[in-house]
Amino acid sequence: MIEVRQLRKRFGDQQVLDGVDLTIEQGESLVIIGRSGGGKSVLLKHLVGLTHPDSGQVLVEGQDIAQLDERELLGVRRKFGMLFQSAALFDSLTVEENIAFVLARERNHTPEEITRRVAEALEMVDLPGTQKKKPAELSGGMRKRVGLARAIIYRPEVIFYDEPTTGLDPVVADSIDKLILRVCNRLRVTSIVVTHDMRSMQTVGRRVAMLHEGRIYATGTPQEMMSSADPVVSRFVRGISDEKEHTF
Repeated sequence: MIEVRQLRKRFGDQQVLDGVDLTIEQGESLVIIGRSGGGKSVLLKHLVGLTHPDSGQVLVEGQDIAQLDERELLGVRRKFGMLFQSAALFDSLTVEENIAFVLARERNHTPEEITRRVAEALEMVDLPGTQKKKPAELSGGMRKRVGLARAIIYRPEVIFYDEPTTGLDPVVADSIDKLILRVCNRLRVTSIVVTHDMRSMQTVGRRVAMLHEGRIYATGTPQEMMSSADPVVSRFVRGISDEKEHTF
């Protein structure tokens, strides 16, 4: 489905991505982990064509999206849905208007069809009947669910999740993880989850890729990552700092 080849990206003096190689199979649930500021979100932006690499390739079904212009990218992006870390809802719009935003702009659907598809999306994320609410009336977990409903309404092939459980309490975070699994299984989409939440990793991941020092340092199942004897992987998944890296 997606293949990344020797992807490199620098911002000023910082080499964020330094030769990333990664293959993502159709229908799989991949979790990308790594330290804060280590390039996970930058990699995600490359996968959806929001950032242009300094060198390397991002192939989507064999097509190098790094070589496409903005008009050509629009067609590729229709394959993607994305749940942003903050949900990124429009505060002035209702839940229904937020979810239907893309469909309404395209003007290819009748109002009745849009209403039906919004209701279906809300049912899938366990928020039926919330169409007329504003984002300010919703809890953090509910806003995440609305963001996911917006991501799935136009039936993408791939859904990207950027830190989906950040800022949520453990119970709500667990409900979001289970929702991600249900959406993946029901819609049979490819799921790519960027997170530093190890519990979430073990719940939603079928395969895990760890980004470290600008490259994919290790891959494996969640169980393999949690039991890894590699000191870099082990310290990260267990939340143990390397005291040599810090001075206080």
